[in-house]
Amino acid sequence: MTTTVLHIDASARFADSVSRVASAARVAELGADTVIRRDLAKGLPYLDEVFTTATFTPPENRTDAQNEALAISDTLVAELQAADTIVIGAAMYNFSIPAVLKAWIDQIARAGVTFAYTETGPKGLLEGKKAIITIASGGTQLGSDYDFASDYLRFALGFVGITDVTIQDKDGTTIAAKAA
Repeated sequence: MTTTVLHIDASARFADSVSRVASAARVAELGADTVIRRDLAKGLPYLDEVFTTATFTPPENRTDAQNEALAISDTLVAELQAADTIVIGAAMYNFSIPAVLKAWIDQIARAGVTFAYTETGPKGLLEGKKAIITIASGGTQLGSDYDFASDYLRFALGFVGITDVTIQDKDGTTIAAKAA
């Protein structure tokens, strides 16, 4: 079976980044046939009016500016759609995720593309995928009341249909989800 892994790094640090080393180790352990690399430290655009308007405009009616605003989002969504497993290496900054990882989530959470509104509420469209998230917390205990990163990432991925989510610390120890 051919496997594809999407490897996302979100740490602002390159040299000596604990989350980059840990996520690379997880990717190596998977032995995937194909690895798609996405380094978020290089930056992503934040949502603006052109982007949000474009997401609710049928493709055939979009302006050139709207198509341009969606171009990176389309690429990020295609990477997710192609992957069987998503490995995210994230540093914890100020008890949560790096802003650029939040920008990535904003870019990939698209109505009608990665989730759909139904009569019973939103439904994720990226089902059947697995996510492994390695968080270097810098001293904040993962799973504690001060860890706002783990549950947020689990929820955001679940919102787009990725519900098989494993969260690990830098050493590979799995962190249980908080009780709802």
